[in-house]
Amino acid sequence: MAIDKLWKKLYFLSLVKIVFLCISLHEGYSQSQPNILWIVSEDNSPWLGAYGDTIATTPNIDKLAEQGFVYINAYSNAPVCAPARNTIITGVYANSSGNQHMRSRYRISDEIVFFPQLLRQVNYYATNNAKEDYNIDTAQTSSIWDESSNQAHYKNRKLDQPFFAVFNSGLTHEGQIHNRIPISDIRHEPASITIPPYLPDTPDIRHDIVQYYDHIENMDVWVGEILQELEDSGEAENTIVFYYGDHGGVYPRSKRYVYDTGTQVPLIIRIPEQYREFWPEEHPGTIIDRLVSFVDLAPTLLSLAGAKIPEFMQGEPFLGEQKTADPDYVYMFRGRMDERYDMSRAVRGKQFRYIRNYMPYRIYGQKLDYLWRAPAMTSWEQTCMDGGCNETQNRFWNTKPVEELYDSQKDPWEVNNLVDDPEYDHILVQMRKAARKWMLDIYDTGFLPEAEMIERSGGQPMYNYMRSEQVKLEQIYEAADRATFGSGEDLPDLISYLSSEDSAVRYWGATGLLMLGELARGTVEELKVALNDPSASVGIVASEALYGLGEVEVARQGFARALQSPNSFARTHVLNVIDSLNDDSYETQQAVIKISQQIGELNFQEYDHRAMAGLLDKWNIDLKIYNIEVDW
Repeated sequence: MAIDKLWKKLYFLSLVKIVFLCISLHEGYSQSQPNILWIVSEDNSPWLGAYGDTIATTPNIDKLAEQGFVYINAYSNAPVCAPARNTIITGVYANSSGNQHMRSRYRISDEIVFFPQLLRQVNYYATNNAKEDYNIDTAQTSSIWDESSNQAHYKNRKLDQPFFAVFNSGLTHEGQIHNRIPISDIRHEPASITIPPYLPDTPDIRHDIVQYYDHIENMDVWVGEILQELEDSGEAENTIVFYYGDHGGVYPRSKRYVYDTGTQVPLIIRIPEQYREFWPEEHPGTIIDRLVSFVDLAPTLLSLAGAKIPEFMQGEPFLGEQKTADPDYVYMFRGRMDERYDMSRAVRGKQFRYIRNYMPYRIYGQKLDYLWRAPAMTSWEQTCMDGGCNETQNRFWNTKPVEELYDSQKDPWEVNNLVDDPEYDHILVQMRKAARKWMLDIYDTGFLPEAEMIERSGGQPMYNYMRSEQVKLEQIYEAADRATFGSGEDLPDLISYLSSEDSAVRYWGATGLLMLGELARGTVEELKVALNDPSASVGIVASEALYGLGEVEVARQGFARALQSPNSFARTHVLNVIDSLNDDSYETQQAVIKISQQIGELNFQEYDHRAMAGLLDKWNIDLKIYNIEVDW
């Protein structure tokens, strides 16, 4: 019995030693795979103390910057949320997959795998709290995360399982300035801010900006709470923290525009001591001037997690074992913004920004319903209409040059276009070539109008369609280049494009004639033929060109025909044309009223509906008379 008691005592002591050994090992545990925490704020440029902003009071983000690395050349590839988030979640430029148009929700290729799914394959617990907005058919996005909801949290993972967790805040979303706070309740003084030179100095503009600064400070408090929660969890020393804004904003001419104000974002990364091999510099608190953009985030995370980066990804990892050399440029794109069509591409180096406009015949300031809810926008427009703006401030309400080039270091508001300055010819040529190479390399889908994308692809993901033998992209690109750079000498080529077998080449041929205006006077008969093109997009552009050449009645017939198209984006396109031309004729009004009545109820979520409602409002049409309902 004494021996049995002795053995039991020894056995118990052994168990106690094992338990204490496990506890001590866990306390000293060093994860081979780091946890990764993303803290994301919406719509804000680097208006933070860590970036030298003297108005913002952002102690939590500033402290994170002291402990981490501050990226001063970080950019969103799109100046608006859904296409930007599409690029992030896939590691593929949205204009490469056909998802560049705002909230278009097209299917993506089966060849593209969302990066959280790749992290989950290497044991990560991946959560999203809670915004998605990936600009993709939602049927394809249901299995991205272990959990995606306002309850999603890394604390729900298995013991010792590494996590990737996203927390998103809308505290700085542009919608926060739509509801006006009395100036007496705003913490910042309107007189304390500097107004960009492209904006007139009005009380409404100052009010919107200082109200937004209050929301930045509110967001900083939220960031502090997320970081404190991580600290309290005991996981701070095992977790790499990213803080970034999802694109620029929220000055007028920032969000939705491919300038620094719309694309430059704050990016701060804190990497714990145990992962110091990933540090981009020797000491935390360092400024990093490498050019990075959102397309680089997915491969960078895979590099940090020790996972293989798939070949379909188009970004460059900037941290981890697979880190690449610093790039010379990052790239941006602008497509349809809500109900308004445009097409611009941009290249940004450390000093210069190059912009290529493919719809230069449209003004910058096309009216968008949501954007115009900001008092600052209506104030800018009205001030200029009243004659209170200078040449720089009026520029927004005029058509665009084909190319723009800015020295963004010397000219941070990007208002002095250097395209015509011979001193910068070599920079212009270099960046123009870089833009061309990038667009061809990624099979840029923007060279097909959106309605044409739908009709030609037949439901096939655009990523696959653009890489098929059905698309001769270089030929289409050259037609677009000739059309937008064209002169009278290009007339024979532009006319020949109208007879091409490729509908996109025909579209660019009609676009070239539209841009030439009176120089294309001799092409009226060819344009009349193009008016009845099987492609609605070609017919719409031909109608606009004919309207400009005085063939107004024929053009209006083209508008009416396009409004009856079953393709909602063809309808959106022609509604843009009607609005741009200010054609308020009885015939055109009746054509818009007719299609509105056929629809029955105009829904804010449908962009052709939104464009119709905008025109009817512009014309002061009483919707009740025509039994048109609006669900706004």
